[in-house]
Amino acid sequence: MSALLLKDKVIFLTGGSTGIGLDCAKAYAAEGAKVVIAAQGKKAVAKAASQLGANHLCLVCDVSRDAEVKSAIHKALARFGKLDAVHNNAGIATPCKPVHETSDTEWETLFNTNLKSVLHTTRHAFAALAASKGCILNTSSIVGVIGQEIHAAYTATKGGMNTLTKSMALDYARQGVRVNAVCPAGTWTPMLRKWCAEQPDPSSVERYLDEIHPLGYCPEGLAIADACVFLISDKARFITGHIMHISGGAELGYRRSL
Repeated sequence: MSALLLKDKVIFLTGGSTGIGLDCAKAYAAEGAKVVIAAQGKKAVAKAASQLGANHLCLVCDVSRDAEVKSAIHKALARFGKLDAVHNNAGIATPCKPVHETSDTEWETLFNTNLKSVLHTTRHAFAALAASKGCILNTSSIVGVIGQEIHAAYTATKGGMNTLTKSMALDYARQGVRVNAVCPAGTWTPMLRKWCAEQPDPSSVERYLDEIHPLGYCPEGLAIADACVFLISDKARFITGHIMHISGGAELGYRRSL
């Protein structure tokens, strides 16, 4: 029987109540970790708690608000006594607009949720991570590398996250804290399935999402979660500042099958 990759690790996971985040939470728990989910939406958080069980902690938290993140991390430390990893996964993707049509409020909401939240979690968790020689993992996106039409503010947050990850890796290497990021392309989540269902021809959109990945299919969130397990585990002990593409080769050239 193989050893659990994350046995007894305590992982603070933002945005862990749905989608890729929930898949990560389940994967971490399956590998022996204690998971602390910090996410918005009481119903979604309660549902995640029921799925994970009493050995884990699920908290309602708006990661764009520093005080709420501070409180959530203090609760995590009070419950488990340490933190081995912070996974900054919380994010929003709207609006889908070019930059000149983006309002100040839309811009600030995106940046506060997707990027400033990393400041909040790092500020309040860093001492615990330094003590455990833990790690930080950021969920970015392949569009932060290659760009995307009609999605300017979102891609800006993800491009910023990629360079932030590298700078944090340099800053925290002396404390033995690793910092990496994952960059999915298309991934089947409840949000993406809902969007597809709302399109005029859902089947053609689903086919397109398969075809943009050279490996031939759009993956479920578990494909992302498996890579996240590896990067948080001691198997990745000499990896830091890495932006891992989990994209089926999509960045090599979006294309349709002939």
